[in-house]
Amino acid sequence: MKILIADDHDLVREALGSLIEKEPDLEVDHAEDFDGAQARIDAAGPFDLVLLDWTMPGMRGLDGLADAIRLNDGKPVALMSGTATRSVAEEALAAGAAGFLPKTMASRSLVSAIRFMAMGEQFAPVQFMTEKEPEQAASPLAAKLTERERQVLEGICAGQSNKEIARDLDLQEVTVKLHVKTACRKLGARNRTQAAMIAKDEGLV
Repeated sequence: MKILIADDHDLVREALGSLIEKEPDLEVDHAEDFDGAQARIDAAGPFDLVLLDWTMPGMRGLDGLADAIRLNDGKPVALMSGTATRSVAEEALAAGAAGFLPKTMASRSLVSAIRFMAMGEQFAPVQFMTEKEPEQAASPLAAKLTERERQVLEGICAGQSNKEIARDLDLQEVTVKLHVKTACRKLGARNRTQAAMIAKDEGLV
């Protein structure tokens, strides 16, 4: 079976790839962002299973999932994440994901889940999908942002350029630049990269 791992964290790719390669009937390929995953699917696919990190550059949420399913000729595509909530997992499964893998899963369970999904079954850990999500206090920064600024931050966190964000939100690029500037000021960020980090840490996106 051919497995593609797409994740922007080197350690995650290497650790998971090493785990999979220990299995005699599994071979693994890698990509560090969504564009790289597209390139590998075009060059070597379709894969028996594609694993996509939910927050890697270029992912674009469920839109990226849908694109990957189409590119992989309908073969299984699953999400993995260390931060996504149960609601994200539920939406992904409803949108056709082969499964959802929390990065906290034990090694042997991960391999079993990968085999399960590659065989065409849908997988999500029962405990993750049924445990009560902790209530989180709203960040004081959330009140400072307009809905449009939050949408622009979501695009930045997804690795989009101002031009791509403008296209998706049906705005002028200069307007997006203004929203980026004001969002950075409100968050106390020096640049868009730091703004994205603060937004993620504070749960704003």
